[in-house]
Amino acid sequence: MPIILLIIVGAAAGFLATRIMDVRTDVPTTVAIGVGGALLSGLLMRFLLTIGSFAFGAIGAVLGAMLVIWLWQRLSGRG
Repeated sequence: MPIILLIIVGAAAGFLATRIMDVRTDVPTTVAIGVGGALLSGLLMRFLLTIGSFAFGAIGAVLGAMLVIWLWQRLSGRG
């Protein structure tokens, strides 16, 4: 089922992309353009989300450590 859905979405995306870019192609080429674009953008989005999640995780870890230090200082009377 995912392959059929990819072809359908790819055909629609390829059709829209070829019309927006004013490129006239046959149906198989249009579908191939759409499927290729869907695969490329999917990989790019996964890459960006992975890097983003790593960066946000690192920022969250630093903020969490700062909170622990602040709590420790307040509770131990060192601050």
